[in-house]
Amino acid sequence: MDTTEDSLRKALAEKQSAVEGQGNAVRALKAAKVAKAEIDAAIGTLNALKLEKSAIEQQLQAAVSGNGPDSSVNREAFRQAVVNTLERRLFYIPSFKIYRGVAGLYDYGPPGCAVKSNVLAFWRQHFVLEESMLEVDCPCVTPEVVLKASGHVDKFTDLMVKDEKTGTCYRADHLLKDFCNEKLQKDLSITAEKAAELKHVLAVLDDLPTEELGAKIKEYGIVAPDTKNPLSDPYPFNLMFQTSIGPSGLLPGYMRPETAQGIFVNFKDLYYYNGNKLPFAAAQIGQAFTNEISPRQGLLRVREFTLAEIEHFVDPEDKSHPKYPEVADLEFLMFPRDKQMSGQSAKRIRLGEAVSKGIVNNETLGYFIGRVYLFLTCLGIDKERLRFRQHLANEMAHYAADCWDAEIECSYGWIECVGIADRSAYDLRAHSEKSGVPLVAHEKFSEPIEMEKLVIAPVKRELGLAFKGNQKMVVEALEAMNEKEAMEMKASLETKGEVEFYVCTLEKNVCIKKNMVTISKEKKKEYQRVFTPSVIEPSFGIGRIIYCLFEHSFYMRPSKAGDEQLNVFRFPPVVAPIKCTVFPLVQNQQYEEALQLANDMQGQMNWVPFAITVDSTSSVTIRERDSKDQIRVNVEEAASVVKSVTDGQRTWDDVWSKFPHHSSGSTED
Repeated sequence: MDTTEDSLRKALAEKQSAVEGQGNAVRALKAAKVAKAEIDAAIGTLNALKLEKSAIEQQLQAAVSGNGPDSSVNREAFRQAVVNTLERRLFYIPSFKIYRGVAGLYDYGPPGCAVKSNVLAFWRQHFVLEESMLEVDCPCVTPEVVLKASGHVDKFTDLMVKDEKTGTCYRADHLLKDFCNEKLQKDLSITAEKAAELKHVLAVLDDLPTEELGAKIKEYGIVAPDTKNPLSDPYPFNLMFQTSIGPSGLLPGYMRPETAQGIFVNFKDLYYYNGNKLPFAAAQIGQAFTNEISPRQGLLRVREFTLAEIEHFVDPEDKSHPKYPEVADLEFLMFPRDKQMSGQSAKRIRLGEAVSKGIVNNETLGYFIGRVYLFLTCLGIDKERLRFRQHLANEMAHYAADCWDAEIECSYGWIECVGIADRSAYDLRAHSEKSGVPLVAHEKFSEPIEMEKLVIAPVKRELGLAFKGNQKMVVEALEAMNEKEAMEMKASLETKGEVEFYVCTLEKNVCIKKNMVTISKEKKKEYQRVFTPSVIEPSFGIGRIIYCLFEHSFYMRPSKAGDEQLNVFRFPPVVAPIKCTVFPLVQNQQYEEALQLANDMQGQMNWVPFAITVDSTSSVTIRERDSKDQIRVNVEEAASVVKSVTDGQRTWDDVWSKFPHHSSGSTED
């Protein structure tokens, strides 16, 4: 806990005790009917103690909620100003608004569509085109068997509680989080020890087991927010939208929760298309769906959203990257797990140092972290409010080698917007095992190499007698064992005669006996190496990035008359919904052509980077939105100048230094 808050809570508790003690003393004096002067003196002491207590309460309230620009009140006011402007200008609005809307669903309006389109176009340019990735477009409806293999059917869940009388559902962790924050921010009477406990609960909230989460809800007396009715025990709720494929209803399916599985199941064909060469990357932009229990936070937590995902397939024995030196000298805020565990803050680290020290697992992962940093900052995300946070050990999947989140700070706090993970070979192995199709790569040797090769030979007759209809799945699971698993099984069979073996397709352990499988190592000449590639996966939540961009671009400035505040979005040209407006200085027939070019965007200039004013038949002025500086350019050059800046080929400083400057009384208009 913050030391200031801790000491203030302790001081408040001591002062409260002193007030209660002095109050008892006053009552005792009155009961004893002592002299009025003595009672008045005691009351004076009591009042002084109450004033001191009130002063400490004010200090504590300021420490808890803040009274500066980052206070919760000011964050809420800022957010409301941003959201009101976005909805009024039709960047986005709640879906089905005339029917009172549906939580977690939003429509993008014309300028919002333009911003989103520009972000995706830049993403495609920055990653797909510049990295020569293979782009695919796969269906949103996915057969159950695919998502069973990936683990989503069993594990894509959140814990939910129900109002025991109305049946209304809530996310259990949200209720506990809200309770803790409410107590910490508004209940000044809690002790320093209790405050520390609540902060610890918030810190470990994502990792609380079901039983412990339920126990905390009961311990704190948390009830349904709307009705104050008691809540059920937490239970898992699968977040995928379920459907059936075809009229019979016999083929179950789901709306995809991510786009990645479409790439994994197409690996074999993509590998062939790439000339059977590694490394290579495949990318996909598309819609994904999560049936959120109680969505909130606007565009940050929705039920339908756009993902842009990359699966970079690489040899697990060589995770170097030829273009890594291009990003190695980048320096930005990084938050390794050791700093998180010790209660420190994120600090600026050079990417090359993080990779060389093993903080980041490998060069390819580091390369994509660097490329994500460049992508986000070029979009307009503030470098000082962007950090890369490493997953803690208990956050990572068992198969992941390393994982980092690009987190952007906004009025809601630090928000995960991009995940960059080394997922090892898990996904391809899972689909290989489930489908029976080997999703592997090959490395041909220039000369044959004598190698010791693992040979797993299931005895199908014995397995058939033991497992009958499940024989095929047990055989496939045995054959899919890696060397470490196989040799451990061999040792156990030789010493004990049998061993417990987990078959993931059966979702249970089975008993394998010595007569059911032969495991050995044989020396053979190999002409190629066959292996399952590892996957480096950057996954982008486009809606979250766009919302954070809205906040990072928003500011207010006074109007020319100074009688109102203008809301401005400082969009970089690459994402601005309208790049430039053109209008005549005066209504003059000789500027008729300019009148045709002009559009009706004059009232929406507060997000347009450039404005061209036609005040001559031979030249125009170009004004830059944020600096309000103007240059004079020949009519023939105007379009190319604006295009070069909006495309990122030149900066405003470049053109400012080249062209004559223009000033007029209308600069502030």
